[in-house]
Amino acid sequence: MADERDLVLHRRLVVGDERALGEVYDEHAGIVYGLARRILCDPVAAEDIVQQVFLRLWLHPYDYDPARSGLRAWLSAAARHRAIDHPRRDPPHATYPTDAAAVKALPEGQRTAVVLAYYGGLSYRQVAERLGIPEGAAKSRLGVALRSIAHSLSQNGVL
Repeated sequence: MADERDLVLHRRLVVGDERALGEVYDEHAGIVYGLARRILCDPVAAEDIVQQVFLRLWLHPYDYDPARSGLRAWLSAAARHRAIDHPRRDPPHATYPTDAAAVKALPEGQRTAVVLAYYGGLSYRQVAERLGIPEGAAKSRLGVALRSIAHSLSQNGVL
């Protein structure tokens, strides 16, 4: 349940008060950024998440229901969901060099796991969290992908 300040801010957002958005941003942007940064391990992507979360609040203030939670909790949940969903919306191959034919030839799920783990430096657990799959599935996906890459490179005389 929201406190009185959150209720007032929500009412102001609903009527399009830009100052209310500024106040919410000043108070909560650091928390939203920190959460997104911990999940994504990427400061630029975390900044994008902050923009997306506050833009959503501005454009759709009724998405936040003060009767259900405080503004901080809602913003944190929105940031968490956006950050977890980020690799699906903005695939890693768009920001990491994956020109290698062996990597490009992988099915999308395997390619994404390889990019997150080897170009992004994420652990199995972090890859699993980002992709929304169990850790064992992430390990398996990476193992299959690496065997496929090795086979492809071997057939092309690279290995």
